[in-house]
Amino acid sequence: MKTYIVEDNPTIRENLVGTLEELTQVKPIGFAATEDEARQWLTAHAQDWELVIVDLFLKQGSGLGVLQACATRNSWQKVVVLSNYATADIRQRCAQLGSDAVFDKSNEIEALIDFCAVMAAARASNDNAQ
Repeated sequence: MKTYIVEDNPTIRENLVGTLEELTQVKPIGFAATEDEARQWLTAHAQDWELVIVDLFLKQGSGLGVLQACATRNSWQKVVVLSNYATADIRQRCAQLGSDAVFDKSNEIEALIDFCAVMAAARASNDNAQ
């Protein structure tokens, strides 16, 4: 599953990638540490990704701006937020901006893994039907 990751902390990004590669079918195809960098990549590669994982607090800008950049994506493309600030208000705001899910970094990594597994299974089912 071609995945673009928007996370400004290199340690968190490396650990996340390692975990997702080991436990799911996630294949990282790019990274961004800022909103502008993510927006530029997503605009230039609109059809090249299946999943975007976004942190809300970035070196520059916000993950909310990245969500806005993904608003006109295809139905097979999913965007999730992974943040230390997954409050009820943040979850509601992310949903309003089109996020498919919001996960708390501190205690919902398994839920993110489950989300990726379900997404990969649905993709495999669609591939087999064609």
